[in-house]
Amino acid sequence: MNTREKVFEMMNHLTEEGLTLGRVVTEQRGSYMVMTKTGEGLRKVSGKLRFETVQREDLPAVGDWVLLGGEGSVIEKVLPRTSKFSRKKAGNEAEEQIIASNIDTVFILSSLNDDLNSKRLERYLLLCWESGANPVIVLTKSDTCTDIEKKKREVEDTLLGVKVITISALNQDGIEELMPYLAEGKTVALVGSSGVGKSTLVNLLVGYDVQKTKEIRESDDKGRHTTTHRELFLLDNGASIIDTPGMREIQLWQGQEGLSTHYHDIEELALQCRFTDCQHEDEPGCKIRKAIEEGALSEERLEHFQKLQREIAYMERRGNKRLESLERKKWKNIGKQRKLKY
Repeated sequence: MNTREKVFEMMNHLTEEGLTLGRVVTEQRGSYMVMTKTGEGLRKVSGKLRFETVQREDLPAVGDWVLLGGEGSVIEKVLPRTSKFSRKKAGNEAEEQIIASNIDTVFILSSLNDDLNSKRLERYLLLCWESGANPVIVLTKSDTCTDIEKKKREVEDTLLGVKVITISALNQDGIEELMPYLAEGKTVALVGSSGVGKSTLVNLLVGYDVQKTKEIRESDDKGRHTTTHRELFLLDNGASIIDTPGMREIQLWQGQEGLSTHYHDIEELALQCRFTDCQHEDEPGCKIRKAIEEGALSEERLEHFQKLQREIAYMERRGNKRLESLERKKWKNIGKQRKLKY
């Protein structure tokens, strides 16, 4: 029994009678490359699934387990997701973009150069807490850095309680620390800016070059965009990794749960304020202002928390309006179909 067959044997409980279990590997212009126990092939969603779709998240995404009908030729059903890493789709539209689903761990990559930005990593972290997956910060290209421990501590101090690992794919330093997350049957998604080394790490873990790579530009230390689509790879040990394109903008889709996880210290202090609607400015009995005065909390941390709160609230309002519109369209279409039928 080969590795693919073993993985599908482990997930056999998801299969329904008369249907074939598959997993989405890539999305290609409305079609999906789907892996099954016997191989891979392009599949389209069934007309029924397409008709019942209310929003984009109802359709398959990379990492989804799906059921195939029509002798394995069409996707009939997307199985419930155990987790999903999403962001707001680029542009003005209030629409969710699922980056990867059914993932156990998210490796948030950033290179140890001048582009290292803890605040940017924090936004990835909030999306990860919201996804239901476990976050791990991976600082890459340690072979190019002379103050590794200093930069690692800076990230750890900003992203409290999150595992931080430094690696060099070139020298294979630190790679062994990643392996516990890549056990048989587990799925890891790689996210981060262009040029941080996602594709290089994928090639190293897979064992041969499956992704194109480029060096970062020396002029500004910025990465070059190489990966153009999300793709799942199955490792020899039965783990799966999902490579993703570099994200130019990280807009939060949802994030209240992630915000509560990452800023639990502020939320706990806010519960102790004298007034339930305290704005934490100059109100008497404000525990947050007291913590700032005593040096237990920084003004910068509070300001960043409030900024993220406003962004999440804004996206939730826009998202709710969009869902209401989509629901109206759905029932309008159903009404049309009934008229045509009768």
